[in-house]
Amino acid sequence: MPLEASARIVSELTSRGYNAEREAVTKLASAENPQAALERVVEDLPEDALVVRTDHVDSTLLRGNSTGPNADAASDSPADPAVSTGDATTDPPATGGDVPVETKGGGGADRSVDPALRSLEIAGDMTGQSTGTGEYEDFVAVFRDRLERLGSKLRGRVNHRPASAIQNMPGGSDVAMVGLVNDIRSTASGHWLIELEDATGTFPWLVMKDREYVDLVDELLCDEVLAMEGTLADDSGIAFVDSMYFPDIPRTHEPSTADRHVQAALISDVHVGSDEFMAEAWNRFADWLHTEQAQHVEYLLLAGDMVEGVGVYPDQDEELEIVDIYEQYEAFSEHLKKIPGDIEIVMIPGNHDAVRLAEPQPGFDEELREIMSAHDPQIVSNPSTVTLEGVSVLMYHGVSLDEVIAELPEEKASYDDPHKAMYQLLKKRHVAPQFGGHTRLAPEERDYLVMEEVPDIFHTGHVHKLGFGKYHNVLAINSGCWQAQTDFQKSVNIDPDAGYAPIVDLDTLDVTVQKFS
Repeated sequence: MPLEASARIVSELTSRGYNAEREAVTKLASAENPQAALERVVEDLPEDALVVRTDHVDSTLLRGNSTGPNADAASDSPADPAVSTGDATTDPPATGGDVPVETKGGGGADRSVDPALRSLEIAGDMTGQSTGTGEYEDFVAVFRDRLERLGSKLRGRVNHRPASAIQNMPGGSDVAMVGLVNDIRSTASGHWLIELEDATGTFPWLVMKDREYVDLVDELLCDEVLAMEGTLADDSGIAFVDSMYFPDIPRTHEPSTADRHVQAALISDVHVGSDEFMAEAWNRFADWLHTEQAQHVEYLLLAGDMVEGVGVYPDQDEELEIVDIYEQYEAFSEHLKKIPGDIEIVMIPGNHDAVRLAEPQPGFDEELREIMSAHDPQIVSNPSTVTLEGVSVLMYHGVSLDEVIAELPEEKASYDDPHKAMYQLLKKRHVAPQFGGHTRLAPEERDYLVMEEVPDIFHTGHVHKLGFGKYHNVLAINSGCWQAQTDFQKSVNIDPDAGYAPIVDLDTLDVTVQKFS
């Protein structure tokens, strides 16, 4: 039967506050008079029911309350795509009054999956854990935490000495230091001077222009953690660099995979509320999730910017279809309801969302969570790590990618290949290493932006460009957007990749990209 028939039934049920199992919708759509069958089923539902289940439909049809086929005939009909909570082809219907929030729908039954097979765990969610007050001590604490945690990954590779000890060593000594990059500058002779800082002080390191690793200097950002080895000058005032090390992802890293064939859709930057939000592409995406082709998509990870926001960039109000931020989230929630009800959803905020701009960004407040309660999504901080059936996914919205792309040579980081900029963050084991630049960072007692554990997948958005690849066996994906080019984007030469959904096989970490624009 046509997808539209099932979608209309689901839309009608949603407008009355109900979700439904897929088989129940299939049987209703198979009736000779689906609308009459639906009315009788709703009339027969228990008062406390939130989900229209197959047994509800069976009992009504078997009692002759419908003119459609009997239960056995309905069960022989072809299986329809998984049920959604909204009309897959048109704008969602307006709902009146207070209706029950959406539940998980048919759960695993919608996709013939035992719910016990699913596993979703969250780590690194700092929502409700913010301790920063902006005092000097907070900044000291966060950088000390960064140095300690990332430095521990480097001290086993070099014979580390603190800056204060190196200053007292005799000239010609072999030395090594782990520290934060405090300054990077070139000398009159074309060499590079790198100043490292630790808890005891700073010490200068000279990278000679004729050394093969001088190209690594192009990759450095201030405030990242680095290890250097070399030889002290005769006067012990500077060290000549022989080698440098990043915290990096071990080349021997072996990613985890799921024990069964299951998929996750990775998307970001929906931007509901913008004049350029691509509603038709989103509806096609939601339609596709109902099809047999998408039957293994059981998780949806959304990496920020659910809405367009207000006052994010100059003259943004001229490009808004919805000017009230809460109405933007209400509209987003209606679009979210079109996603099949049995898909597990995880969302983090982005820089357009109604949370603080400084990273890490806590998850949304209770009022916004209530607005976005469709599917009961997991709403966590930016960044957070989500583990899906053993596969760890580091979700980060990606504001720092602008800074990486601006600071590094084009061949190492560009908007055309956003995953290469992500490689740099993996190499530095930090999602936003540089303080005081474009990316706003909040001082906390703990640096929540450190990649302490190696993720299996690194998922970002923000730059509105699609790109993916593997770095030391870590799958890096920037998932594009759902917003066509705005006038502001034209002014800054951003040509977005819009209407794409990367789909990851969690059992193999293979990626396919579905296009809906």
